[in-house]
Amino acid sequence: MSIGSNSPEDERPFHDVPDEKRPSVGHALKQARLAAGLTVSDVSNATRVRLAIVHAIEADDFAPCGGDVYARGHIRTLARAVHLDPAPLVAQFDADHGGRPAPTPAAPLFEAERIRPERRGPNWTAAMVAAIVVVIGFVGFTAVKGGDGGGADTQAADGSPSPTVTKSPSATPTTAKPVTPKSDPSDSAIAAAPQDKVTVQVSAANGRSWISAKDHNGRMLFDGLLDKGQSKTFQDSSKINLILGDAGAIQLYVNGKKIDDDFRPGAVERLTYTKGDPEVG
Repeated sequence: MSIGSNSPEDERPFHDVPDEKRPSVGHALKQARLAAGLTVSDVSNATRVRLAIVHAIEADDFAPCGGDVYARGHIRTLARAVHLDPAPLVAQFDADHGGRPAPTPAAPLFEAERIRPERRGPNWTAAMVAAIVVVIGFVGFTAVKGGDGGGADTQAADGSPSPTVTKSPSATPTTAKPVTPKSDPSDSAIAAAPQDKVTVQVSAANGRSWISAKDHNGRMLFDGLLDKGQSKTFQDSSKINLILGDAGAIQLYVNGKKIDDDFRPGAVERLTYTKGDPEVG
């Protein structure tokens, strides 16, 4: 049997009967359900009230409802589903369970609201007065200090000699150091060229170049880059072996003499120098 929305005339009134003959709320709901040809599952599906709660209410056990307010709501829902007027059933439930709770009187609430202390905001007037007092005190202190300074100025203006700071001349006059002219690389090379050794000075006069220098035993004396303007001097008892990565950027002085070979820029040169006159080995 389908359960839909029912018109008011479909709801059967709960006739007034003496209390001793009136069935309980749960029994009345169960009788109406059976009379309508409905099962508990039908009522549960139609009202969305769980099966366990429907069985408990029909057995007059309202504890699973979770309280009197929920119990009244379930009674109204189930009564409409089985075509009963819910008002007498709810009234009977209230009579069986001590009646409806008395509404909370509004007067105490208003009284509590009336006597509640008002929240006060910050006292801006007192704060402003305090700030003005601080400013006045600071101005007065500044004026007093300024008056003391003015007295000192007046005393100086009346003729009291004021100390003057004079710079005493230096006891020893400073004289500029003569600038020592830089010696030409060839001069230093000549001065540092002993006769019993081979001396080679490599100068990156025209640019940057990688160089490698070894003595007569093949021991590495230098292997790295020379930036423009840098120079290196190597000495050995008998022989210096050179590799120039960019020979065109290098100027050589061997045993105090400038080597005038025209090396091409970017050319790699392998050179060997010994004692005596510069000769490429």
